[in-house]
Amino acid sequence: MADDHAFLAELEALLDQRLRDRPEGSYVTRLTDRGARRVAQKVGEEGLECALAVATGDREEAREEAADLLFHLMLALRQVDLRLADIVAVLAQRHRDR
Repeated sequence: MADDHAFLAELEALLDQRLRDRPEGSYVTRLTDRGARRVAQKVGEEGLECALAVATGDREEAREEAADLLFHLMLALRQVDLRLADIVAVLAQRHRDR
């Protein structure tokens, strides 16, 4: 699990780098050039695709769509200056408050 978290940190750092440097041809650059609304729309699309895969019991498709959802969610969070650690902190606080 620690390696999983390490990869998410690497991915978050890569997103930050792409957002900062805006490399030509980068998916992150192309998507964010279309604005935060388009990034948010991708989160919705991927969320729906993931939910439908779960609803139909398609484990592999759910796994793939969940990966797309997490990627786009991480990118969307950067649009409002949030990181996964901020979300984890909310979840941890909710758990402590139970």
